[in-house]
Formats: sequence, structure tokens, C-alpha cells
Amino acid sequence: MTMRVTRLADAEPFAPVDHDGVGPVRLQGGASTPTSDFTVALSHYLPGALAALAPQAAETVYVILSGELVMASGGVEETLGAYDSVHFTPGTLRTVENRTHLPASMLVIRATS
Repeated sequence: MTMRVTRLADAEPFAPVDHDGVGPVRLQGGASTPTSDFTVALSHYLPGALAALAPQAAETVYVILSGELVMASGGVEETLGAYDSVHFTPGTLRTVENRTHLPASMLVIRATS
């Protein structure tokens, strides 16, 4: 197979540990897809949502699609808006928080190893 389409309506929801008010769906990767080197998820953060302080298990890129999210790591905070992105290396401790009154969405691209 050279092309695999995942329709948003068919994307697999999942519940990451220590994420409150976050609704992610897996677009590519995971047990039901042939993707082997990375995963792609779409995460929706409600107002006040938080991904608690945790180390990145693998190299990860976040791309904000809408709204604003605050990324914090190593005592540094950055507010990211639509089409901003951030890269984290494996083991980096980070938090993600929606401090606004509007929902935010972000694409999460993570290496599997």
C-alpha cells in the first residue's frame, strides 16, 4: 500500500496519561496503521486544559493549528499561536496549557523510537 487515508471521523481517540481537558485522536501510527517510524495525532485543548509536567518519550514536534497554547520547559515559557511549532528532544520535561477562554488544536508528530 502506498497511500493510507485516515478520515477524521474514523480517527482513533485515546487518553494520554496526565492530560486534563485534552481530546486527542490518532491520525497515523499506532497498532492499526502501517506507520512505523512516527505517529501523528490531533489534540484539542479545552479552555484550562493541561498536559502535566512529563518527559518526552521520543523526539516530538507540536504544530498549533488554532488558538493559543503555553509550552513550558526548563523554566522557559512560550505562548504559541496558529502555525507556530516547537521541537522537543527525548527526555525533555515539558507542560502544555491552554490559558485562554477558547479551545486550541495542535498536531503532534512523534517518533516511535
